Amino acid sequence: MLHRIVVLGAGYAGATAAGRLARRLHREDVTITLVNPEPDFVERVRMHQLATGQDLAPRPFGEMLAGTGVELKVASVTAVDVDRRTVSLTGADGPAELSYDTLVYALGSGWNDGGVPGVAAHADQVASRPGARRLHDRLDALGAGEPVVVVGGGLTGLEAATEIAEARPDLHVSLAAHGALGDWLSAKGRAHLRKVTDRLGIEVHEHTTVTAVAADAVTTADGRTVPAAVTVWTTGFAVHPIAGATALETTERGQIVVDTTMRSVSHPDVYAVGDAAMAIGPQDKPLRMSCASGVPMAWQAADAIAARLAGAEVPRVSIRYFQQCVSLGRKDGLIQFVTADDRAVDRALTGRTAALYKELICKGAAWGVGNPTLGLPSRRRRVVRQETQDPARAEVTA
Repeated sequence: MLHRIVVLGAGYAGATAAGRLARRLHREDVTITLVNPEPDFVERVRMHQLATGQDLAPRPFGEMLAGTGVELKVASVTAVDVDRRTVSLTGADGPAELSYDTLVYALGSGWNDGGVPGVAAHADQVASRPGARRLHDRLDALGAGEPVVVVGGGLTGLEAATEIAEARPDLHVSLAAHGALGDWLSAKGRAHLRKVTDRLGIEVHEHTTVTAVAADAVTTADGRTVPAAVTVWTTGFAVHPIAGATALETTERGQIVVDTTMRSVSHPDVYAVGDAAMAIGPQDKPLRMSCASGVPMAWQAADAIAARLAGAEVPRVSIRYFQQCVSLGRKDGLIQFVTADDRAVDRALTGRTAALYKELICKGAAWGVGNPTLGLPSRRRRVVRQETQDPARAEVTA
């Protein structure tokens, strides 16, 4: 029988894992099914661009996965039964069920309203393509001088605020940050960020917690009311809830707990990659939710699955960070170099050079989805063993 591999979710991590598995295992030995609600790849790191009306090139999976043997199933995942090893789906043809021998869970994360009153009803987001398109329509309807408040001073908030301010200089754009502006950056990084927000006319509210959102304003913890014709909420992400409803061991946030090969610590036939997984990186710190984490996690998982099925030694490569890349509009950027465990160092690139650097990173990430072995020759292994379903036993059985 063919070994059935099912990959749930086709973001950066899931699509990379599926493509890399197809290049690591012989087609005669496996079936690889990639489940995703949309037929094309969404460049999530560009959603702030979509929100400001920029055209993004379509990337159909039919082209990206052509010739790999990966079967794309356009459907939404409704449940996972890790005891029966089945996945419940809903697609154009109605409900369906898929059985698997190995599951790669990559459903990722979405918008998180944080439970703050009014956010779900009144705020917009750039965590998804529908959300970015809705935000674009709302921004497009604003007249000159109307206020836009971006809540959240992390990477997503910075990119959204600067992109909107650059594209619509006629609007009054504010940024509400929980701490100091760019407080995790180096001194050079913070200084450049301050320079850019000043140049773009962004009003920065530092050490500000937004406690409520209304249709025309936000309220802060110190009682202030900040006018907002549009509020963009970027304070964090929430993982997809399906894993938390299974027998898989998960964290309080719903992330699947995995080992260094991205294998579930409770169910050895399940792997998790990207935002859906709780993996430990350098200095015993959890890997942060990001494309920078998700792609190497996908490489690790795919190579581990292929090795175990082939009865070969499992490669274990430490996942580390090198930089944080921030676009500050189309003409400016910030590349903050970091330690292996993601702490800022003194070195940083800024300005136009950094903008070009970030653009290359974005293009490279999308190229990597279609080229998951990074252009290196494929090394397809033959499946000689099936993974055990008993975590107390050896990793593989003959």
